[in-house]
Amino acid sequence: MGREEQIINERIKKVEELRKEGVDVYPRRFDKKNSVSECLKSKIGSKVKTAGRLISKRELGKISFSKLKDNLGEIQLVFQDKNTPEKIFSFFSKFIDAGDFVGIEGEIIKTKTGEISILVKKLELLSKAILPLPEKFHGLQDEEERLRKRYLDIIMNREVMEIFERKSKFWQSMRKFLLEKGFMEVETPVLENTPGGAEAKPFKTHHNALDLDVYLRISPELWLKRLIVAGYPKVFEIGRIFRNEGMDTEHLQDYTQMEFYWAYADYNDGMKLVEEMYKYIAKEVFGTLKFKIKGFDVDLGKKWEIYDFVGMIKKITGVDIMKSSEKEIEKKLKDLKIEYDKKGFNITRGVDNLWKYCRKKIAGPGFLVNVPVFMEPLAKRMKDNPNLVERYQIILAGSEVGKGFSELNDPIDQLGRFEEQQKLREKGDEEAQMKDDEFVEALKYGMPPTTGFGISERLFSFLEGKPIRECQIFPLMRPKDFIEKKGKK
Repeated sequence: MGREEQIINERIKKVEELRKEGVDVYPRRFDKKNSVSECLKSKIGSKVKTAGRLISKRELGKISFSKLKDNLGEIQLVFQDKNTPEKIFSFFSKFIDAGDFVGIEGEIIKTKTGEISILVKKLELLSKAILPLPEKFHGLQDEEERLRKRYLDIIMNREVMEIFERKSKFWQSMRKFLLEKGFMEVETPVLENTPGGAEAKPFKTHHNALDLDVYLRISPELWLKRLIVAGYPKVFEIGRIFRNEGMDTEHLQDYTQMEFYWAYADYNDGMKLVEEMYKYIAKEVFGTLKFKIKGFDVDLGKKWEIYDFVGMIKKITGVDIMKSSEKEIEKKLKDLKIEYDKKGFNITRGVDNLWKYCRKKIAGPGFLVNVPVFMEPLAKRMKDNPNLVERYQIILAGSEVGKGFSELNDPIDQLGRFEEQQKLREKGDEEAQMKDDEFVEALKYGMPPTTGFGISERLFSFLEGKPIRECQIFPLMRPKDFIEKKGKK
């Protein structure tokens, strides 16, 4: 019998013995009056009543020590002969293990080493842990296991818990900013007949009640613009997005995204608002505008640059994308040894891969502008150059973290661009946008001049300085049995 199995059996026996003695091993509530943080700030001699998980237990004869943890901190518990009731001391010694949740009543003291502690007077078992916690100093060593059992990762690492506290604040601050600017928060469908609003491969599922194949949304854009048609001047949504594409340190298949739409404004107005929003969020969540991201020093407080899409590609690669053919673009990709997907290849995908090569050395912050119309089927053409669109992307640390534009509200132009996208799909480009006749119909009723913008949780991962999967609280993982079966093959 292994050591862990022995521990599990011992704990199960404790549960059985406690139940025989009439003890409720998993009681329904506890009147917790003080957080651990409040206990640590209390005066010596104060009476406190708190609860949390025991993360350690150390017995030294007539005195025992334990660490109690809640979401706000850790505090030492002291069980001392003659000062802790004998019944409580005995119960702790015999039945309580590291990992158990307990309720505590006691007195704040300072030990000989100067540590603020609780001298325990009462103890109640709130939840018996059957499985032992990972060793404190070794923890979860396997990266996959750490993400699969994120709850253990959070228990053992305070810094991991703090990441998700900051992430919560990230979305709260964004929501607060937009609400204070007069935007209304809405919810739009996740299941769609026609996915749209982005170039991405969708997930497909079946709706049993309607006996209908549907898609998980890749963006809420076309729904939100319908609301602008309906007469709402400022709307936004924070919700889940699903894209059935590749994974890397910056991209996942299901993630949270915010999009806003603002009537009677254009992309210049959008850029000003977005710059203000990014700075507000950074200060609210991280307390600074200066970050180290992927080896770049990024200062959101300095003047934001303007980067010309066509000009930068020409400067770095020598290719004028406005005059080059699909074959010339592909040849340049090969010459530069840039990997690309040959399936469904077209000039749009080729130029996108060229740009990804060019952006790698740009620290930002800045706005990428002057994008060709064939790259963006939903943006309004520039007045002075109809071959370009009024689109911008936020550039930080060699990547794009946010995109906005003046929204296309000409239904005839929109229909034509959807038809061009449909031709690309028929040639094998699974990321090209689908033709959405119902959205075009909505535009025919009239949509005022509008600017829109979208940003995903990738911005948070950038500011946090970690891969995006590390910043998802429960990222999708292959189950263990799947890995084992695959290994056997």
